[in-house]
Amino acid sequence: MMKYILYLVFLTPGFFLIWYEYQFFMLCLIFLFSLISTGVFFGTLSFSFGVDFISYGLILLTLMISSLMTLASSKILIMMSKSFFISMNLSLCFCLVIVFSLTNMFFMYMYFEFSLVPLMILIFGWGYQPERLISGLYLFFYTLFASLPLLLIILFFYVYCGSVFFDTNFGSCNFFIIHFCLIFAFLVKLPMFMVHFWLPKAHVEAPVSGSMVLAGLMLKIGGYGIIRFMFIYENFFMKYSYFWYSFSLIGSILVSLICLIQGDMKCLIAYSSIAHMGMSLMGLLSMTKLGLMGAYFMMLGHGLCSSGLFCLANICYERMLSRSFYVNKGLMIYMPSMSLIWFIFCCFNMSCPPSINFISEVFILNSMLYYWDNSFFFIFMISFFSACFSFFLFSYSQHGKFHYLYSCLNCNIREYLLMIVHLLPLIFLMMNFSFIFN
Repeated sequence: MMKYILYLVFLTPGFFLIWYEYQFFMLCLIFLFSLISTGVFFGTLSFSFGVDFISYGLILLTLMISSLMTLASSKILIMMSKSFFISMNLSLCFCLVIVFSLTNMFFMYMYFEFSLVPLMILIFGWGYQPERLISGLYLFFYTLFASLPLLLIILFFYVYCGSVFFDTNFGSCNFFIIHFCLIFAFLVKLPMFMVHFWLPKAHVEAPVSGSMVLAGLMLKIGGYGIIRFMFIYENFFMKYSYFWYSFSLIGSILVSLICLIQGDMKCLIAYSSIAHMGMSLMGLLSMTKLGLMGAYFMMLGHGLCSSGLFCLANICYERMLSRSFYVNKGLMIYMPSMSLIWFIFCCFNMSCPPSINFISEVFILNSMLYYWDNSFFFIFMISFFSACFSFFLFSYSQHGKFHYLYSCLNCNIREYLLMIVHLLPLIFLMMNFSFIFN
């Protein structure tokens, strides 16, 4: 695993490379990393780094989104700050790859916190509105405040057990405060309903690259951390998960309703992320194999689908200079060639086949019924309102009367390539999920 980390380190002179050379080197790394073999627990161990089934897919997603961030940010290509943008992109990719591959809790916490720095620079440096300053502070203080209890519990593990590696036996304990400290930082990062207020603010003010990395990668740190710490104290999750399960169950319904009153495209996509991550959390808290697999595939599918929707919203913003539904109407007349891609991504956002989102939602719904029989009524409402806000996004943006005088505009090849690269893994993952049952 260390050779892939060193590959990223030696890409540092890429700050001064041509824009597309950096993308080429990232694609080479994706190809090399895809050849790695994974096991049930950490394999390819070297210097506290390792890869298993959970981290393998998330590292591939990290490398893919990092490459697509530069492809989506074409306007930065003509700026003087493009080298600085590539350096922030590479720093963020480096931190996230290390977070997903470390076997040491303390170093994982360090890079988990350090990943905020390049993300905030992206929001402050290339964000859209002056409100990006307050949204960056929301992101920073929410994450910092919530992760301090996690640092305390890691120090507690080191003092009383002498180790902070994930494969250590930390004994048994039944104190709720330890469970709270262990999980709260990841619940905020996920984010769970009631601690989600930072997400819409950060999404709306971030540039397209910031929105892609927030939706595609930063939210997945929360799910990944819960999976890792779930295996340390299983009795905690068996005893106390009903508390977080209740918040997620009610929150997914309420957030889906909030989506239906949004007037901003990016704000609606951000709130839909909260609803989907709530479902992913419910799958994890059910403590079943179906729930774990469903949550894992929901994270992968949502990372690509939500990132693609933010790219589509940015394509419209670059032409209309507005993200409002009241201005972005009649896009089927204005950009007919992009209308089919809008339709596919909105369908995949509501978990239609043949996307990986579909099979992940089926797994999660089964695990929720195993956990609590009466979840059926809530499942019905969550699925219905998820379909409603995806249909709302498509119908409001594509139909209606376009307000400009000219009637048709084509997108460029870069934008088609960007959307196709988002789309194809969603379908191919669905066609190759038989390895789950091995």
